[in-house]
Formats: sequence, C-alpha cells, structure tokens
Amino acid sequence: ERLTERTSAREGSQTSEAERERSAMNKTLLNSQARRGAAAASAGRAVSRDVRTRATELSATYSKVTPCGPRVVVKVAELQAKTLGGILLPDTSQKKPTSGDVVSVGKGKNYSLTLKEGDTVLYSKFGLGVTDVELQGQEYAILFERDCIGIMPSSNSTVEDIKDIKPLGDRVLIQVDSAAEESAGGVLLTDTAKEKPTTGSVLAVGPGKLNEETGEVQATKLKVGDKVSFFKWAGDAIETPSGAAYNVVNESDVLCKL
Repeated sequence: ERLTERTSAREGSQTSEAERERSAMNKTLLNSQARRGAAAASAGRAVSRDVRTRATELSATYSKVTPCGPRVVVKVAELQAKTLGGILLPDTSQKKPTSGDVVSVGKGKNYSLTLKEGDTVLYSKFGLGVTDVELQGQEYAILFERDCIGIMPSSNSTVEDIKDIKPLGDRVLIQVDSAAEESAGGVLLTDTAKEKPTTGSVLAVGPGKLNEETGEVQATKLKVGDKVSFFKWAGDAIETPSGAAYNVVNESDVLCKL
C-alpha cells in the first residue's frame, strides 16, 4: 500500500510538472504569435505606405520649379474621385492620373522642345524618369519630353478624346481592330479567351525620332491610313468607355504594313 501511495504521489507530481511545462510552452507560443502578429501588422503598414507613395514635398519658400535639360514640369490632373456611374472611390482605389498641363519647359542640348507651356500631355505611367513633387499643395510631375506620349486637344480632355491626340517623337496612334468574337470553328469566345488584337489602322503620326545629341529629326515613315501589325506588348493601350481600343506605339514597334 505504501508503495502504491508513493507511486501515485510520484505520478501526480509528474503530471503537475507536465501541466506546468505545457502551460509555460503555451504562454511562450502565444507571446511568439503575438510578436509575429505585431511584426506582420507593422510590415503591412509599411507596405501600404510603400504602395501609396506620396510626392516629394518641397519647402513653401519655393514658388516655382524650372526644369533642367530636355525636361518639362507638368501640373498633374485631379485624382479620379468617382467612377463613370458617380460612385465615390476610396483613396486606395483612386487611379493616379498620367496627364496634366505643361507649366514649364526646359531646353535640349542642340534643340528646342516640341512641348510648350499650356499644352496638355499624356505621359507614360511606366516612365522611369518621372519624379512627382508637391509645391504649395499642388502636385507636379518632372519628366523628360521623350516620356510624354502626346498632346491632348484640350485641358479638360477625357479618355474619349484619345483619338485626337497628337503623338510625340516617333510614336504613332493606332485604332486597334476588334477582337474576334468566335473561333475559326465557329465557337463563341468569352472575353478572357479572346486573343488580344495586334493589328489596326494608323490615325496619327508624330514628327519623327529625335537625335538628342544633334537635334536632328528622322521623319516618321508610316502614314495616316496605313494598316499595320505591331508587337503584342508594345505601346500604351487605351480603351474608351464606348469600347473603342487605341494604342500609341513607337514606330520601331510596328512589325509590318498589311
């Protein structure tokens, strides 16, 4: 009986000790999870700040920005705060504009820039040389003229006016052909299954490719009305709410005339 009592006591002691160890391990695990959760939340906030980067804010003591070299300063258009249906968009869903009015123009090494103050331009969202600054509450973009796609017809132009853009450099404006509605076998295609068209008609051409060292311009060879095929991933594709599709591509990205 005494042996049984000692064994039971020892087992009870071991059980209590095991429970204490499990309790300590649980606390350690919870603390670890809490630390990871806090770190993840902190990282999430950092990512959010990185994704929604703000323009570099300049001191209020400055009142004007003058570009150096073949650059222009563009007063960035207002953020799209509503959808076409009038639905208000949250800040995270508002698309940053890539158009605006030219407020200052620099000068090339041996040439004058094509753009003039007051021109409304559309510029590439992928332009690596675009720098956003904020001056006295207004956002501006400083970029090379070569990163500007074209001149829009007016300051209040909409995407429907893209057909009237004047391409810059050796760019050409192409009205893209409609995607095939059915396969060769007569099967109707869904939007996701439709092949992206790479053919279209030239609507407008730029003055030509500029040599920034000499200032000479090599005239564009393509003409308005040419039917062409272009590189699949080239240019800046734009689709209007009415369904018309356009693409502004460099002449060098046009593969052939048809």
